Amino acid sequence: MESYLRDRLEDQINWYDSKSMSCQKNYNLNKYIQIIAGALIPAITPFSLVFNTLTFTIATSILGLLIVISQSISSIKKFHENYIQYRTTCEVLKHEKYLYLYNVEPYDNEKEPIKLLVSRVESIISNENINWQTMRQDIKEEERC
Repeated sequence: MESYLRDRLEDQINWYDSKSMSCQKNYNLNKYIQIIAGALIPAITPFSLVFNTLTFTIATSILGLLIVISQSISSIKKFHENYIQYRTTCEVLKHEKYLYLYNVEPYDNEKEPIKLLVSRVESIISNENINWQTMRQDIKEEERC
């Protein structure tokens, strides 16, 4: 049963941790693109008026497109929501692991604490899967509209 800790629990903790970090990086990248592009638009606009060239107008348009595309991708992929959900699940799994390893409540009075751990961890993972499926269904419904 101790292999459960290594083969299942640690594996899930690592997976949620990795996915959380990936979503956070993607979310931050999209936000940086939006901030930088948004800040450059008012900085470039006066040059297009002064020099009266098409180059600055095109650059301003491209920056605006970058903002819209970046926000759309972030909204569709739900980087922020996934980052928070994956991080929460990862931390809850870690919490269960440490409660079990240090034999504290609810594991301290159990004859077979590993069975309780398995039950609780699988419940956490199952709930996360249900939440993920619900979110995916919501995305599909939004795409139909």
